[in-house]
Amino acid sequence: MRAWCLAFVLSLLTAAAPRAAELKIATWNLNWLTSRVTGLPADVKIRQPEDFDRLRAYALELDADVVAIEEVDNAETARRLFPPETYSIHMSRDRVRQRVGIAVRRGLPYTVNPDVTALALDPMAHLRSGVDITLDSPAGPLRVLAIHLKQGCQYLTFGRTPHTTCVTLMSQFDIVAQWIAARRDEAIPFLVLGDFNRGLDKNDPFIRKIGGPTPLTRPTEGLSSPCWGHESFIDHILIGGAARAWVKPNSLRVLAYRETDPEWKERLSDHCPVSVRLMVPD
Repeated sequence: MRAWCLAFVLSLLTAAAPRAAELKIATWNLNWLTSRVTGLPADVKIRQPEDFDRLRAYALELDADVVAIEEVDNAETARRLFPPETYSIHMSRDRVRQRVGIAVRRGLPYTVNPDVTALALDPMAHLRSGVDITLDSPAGPLRVLAIHLKQGCQYLTFGRTPHTTCVTLMSQFDIVAQWIAARRDEAIPFLVLGDFNRGLDKNDPFIRKIGGPTPLTRPTEGLSSPCWGHESFIDHILIGGAARAWVKPNSLRVLAYRETDPEWKERLSDHCPVSVRLMVPD
């Protein structure tokens, strides 16, 4: 009788406990991923079929539910890594070859919001817009912004006379900060992920700009990346709103390549996939 009562109580506790759906979220800069063989800058390594095969194997190993992808020519090229039977691909509408996109696992419903074209600043600058989607998660809408910001200010200080590239990057951070503030005002959980081209030390003026009064969780904070040797993270996943409580502790992962010869840095990518897991309540 006592055993039956214990089993009954445990069944009630189990029924009452909130369930959660696990989502693996990742970002991956693919370093001039294109199927083109002409019209490219002289220093771009033309990918061979074997290179695409290896990258596809890593994409399958990553096995993420949502992947922000950067420096990808078009959706057709992205599908060589993320098979269409498994992933839906949405790319920015920019007229550049280093585009931003998002790969979403089939079965996860989402809607496409207008690109954040303000991030491109000047059409002559060949910068990238942000890709903005809304995932229909078990907990309700989850807004996702994928970005690739201006290169060249990773190690420079932002003093009284900042370098021109740092001024451009700060302008982009201001636009991302406005997007974040809008999500905060709407009380919608959100993610901003991609290549920020900045280490984002906690005292850095760039992270102060992008966060401001909005609390953000950044799993890469205080850590270094093991991608091609221990270096500062410039690929980040920022989590805000109710989604901050969904982050699975210690779930940050970097999928480092097993190929270690320097030539593979161009044949694969100079960035590795960075991921984190969310436990989204039903």
